[in-house]
Amino acid sequence: MTDRTIVVVGGTQGIGLELAKDVVARGDSVVITGRGQERVEQIAASIGPAASGVSLDISEPETIAEQLRGVGPVHGLVLAAIERDANSVREYSIERARRLVTLKLIGYTETVHTLLDRMEPSRDTGIVLFGGRAKDAPYPGSTTVATINGGVTGLMNALALELAPIRVNAIHPGIIGDSPFWADKAAALEGYSARTPGGELATMADIVDAVQFLLRNRGVSAVNLNVDRGWRIT
Repeated sequence: MTDRTIVVVGGTQGIGLELAKDVVARGDSVVITGRGQERVEQIAASIGPAASGVSLDISEPETIAEQLRGVGPVHGLVLAAIERDANSVREYSIERARRLVTLKLIGYTETVHTLLDRMEPSRDTGIVLFGGRAKDAPYPGSTTVATINGGVTGLMNALALELAPIRVNAIHPGIIGDSPFWADKAAALEGYSARTPGGELATMADIVDAVQFLLRNRGVSAVNLNVDRGWRIT
């Protein structure tokens, strides 16, 4: 066990949960966040004694500072909390759009702001923001998602400059075939898989490995890392 603590915002399910498990497997401690203290604590307990949980909803940024008051010190921060939404220009929901913009741009930024005084100003400290490939490959209904994921790139660049020597990077997953969202959509996955070089989609393990690289590699900052098995070159 090391004395490093990694905070995974959105670490109670899917890729965030797999990352939290990997953090502990590598010998570090992890703090996961999610909605509902009892649920978060149960999931943290299932990971092991090196995991703890904090109830947090970053779509309500005014509550972030208080909810994270007991966390620290922090040696790495992963902002993996996301929500999916179909929102088009023709049938536009301001309410849903505002929620996603608040969650991923204001919520991400306020979380960094809150935890910054608990992070060592060193190249050993890494922050990873989750974006997504919709910023480059929009699809019907992705108006808000594509816009926000593009904003993650701008936020990453600003934070990497302002917070240096702390390193800030962004990861942009493509379609992750074994994630909970996609795992039961075999017909759609077959079509997407056929469009990748080699005919296979990226996995949750691929994303976890990429996040760990961005957290740990002292020479990498202000990098947008696409993990999609080369889907866009076909």
